[in-house]
Amino acid sequence: MTRAGLSVAVIGGGIGGLAAAVSLLHAGFDVEVYEQASALSEVGAGIQISPNGTRILQRLGLAEALAQRGVRPVAVHQRRWDDGRTLQRAPLGETVERTFGAPYYHFHRADLLAAIAGALPARRVHVGHRLVDAVDHGDRVEARFENGTRISRDILIGADGIHSRVRQILFGEDRPRFTGCVAYRGLVPAERLATLNLEVTSNSWMGPGGHFVHYYVAGGRLMNFVAVREEDSWTHESWIDRGDVADALRLFEGWHPCVRAIIGAVDETFKWALFDREPLPRWSVGRMTLLGDSCHAMLPFMGQGAVQSIEDGATLTACLVQAAGDLSAALARYETLRKPRTTRLQEMSRHNKTRFHLPDGVDQQKRDAQAAVAGDRSIAAVGWLYGHDADVLPGAAA
Repeated sequence: MTRAGLSVAVIGGGIGGLAAAVSLLHAGFDVEVYEQASALSEVGAGIQISPNGTRILQRLGLAEALAQRGVRPVAVHQRRWDDGRTLQRAPLGETVERTFGAPYYHFHRADLLAAIAGALPARRVHVGHRLVDAVDHGDRVEARFENGTRISRDILIGADGIHSRVRQILFGEDRPRFTGCVAYRGLVPAERLATLNLEVTSNSWMGPGGHFVHYYVAGGRLMNFVAVREEDSWTHESWIDRGDVADALRLFEGWHPCVRAIIGAVDETFKWALFDREPLPRWSVGRMTLLGDSCHAMLPFMGQGAVQSIEDGATLTACLVQAAGDLSAALARYETLRKPRTTRLQEMSRHNKTRFHLPDGVDQQKRDAQAAVAGDRSIAAVGWLYGHDADVLPGAAA
């Protein structure tokens, strides 16, 4: 079977699903995306894309679209919660691009989604398709949607997020664990914060029981923030539940005036409970597999959730290119290659939840001293992460 003759259904039209579809299309596969919502959309939130994701998107012809929509931060800056003292400042910008061959970007999620979607012909994206069931018949996969549509494809990829229907079909219900953390997010027009003279950096303030992240998106027109606090009174895993700005300010009482000024300048905020998931024992069964949050959802404390889904699509495509007709083996190889890396990042994200929220004391002082000498965001420390090329399989020529 030729690549053009091999048909692939991607379930889920988020960043990971669309990026995988573009990768597959560029490699010559017949791919279509099925999204349950009535339109392709993303919540109003920021997202960070490091060089290991950017290089893949640039190879897919998106360099200009990314440059038009993205913000290039000059550094990552970690600070103390109360007095603003610098704990770590590591270069991004030209230093990271020169070292790893691709830029580090901040995006509004909707801007990034639009850029990727623009690389797919409209006829290959089907909205309003909620998956009901999928059956692997050995030589093809049949899928049925709530609107009555039925399809038959050679391969089916579940890129349908944390509440994945494909994962449920393959492995049953998952068992997420509430972390005891709640996050508030918001977008503030940049002009409201002009008096703060904020740098174009990725900022993280660490304090007892919480941390606060902020950075520019939408070409610098908006400041995105995520405010995380340990709180057990809210356990709803949704990005679109409205929060109360006054509640967010209360939870960050006593924090640096800059933190409180950013929160206080927002018109509305949204809150969601952070849940953690153990790595799945497997991702693939026969001609069906999973991608992105559907198989390795991770806490947002490494900024790698979306980037890892982009990597998934690139590696999956490369495995199918080398499949030699055995599609099930190609999907199993994809899983074998990807699982150790995504599991490592899941574990690091889980560890950072504790490390970011240390109460003031001996452990916090050790953390701060270590960050000042050899920070976790230094060029040396991020080489394994940012330098990875998910397009290139072991044993293949770069």
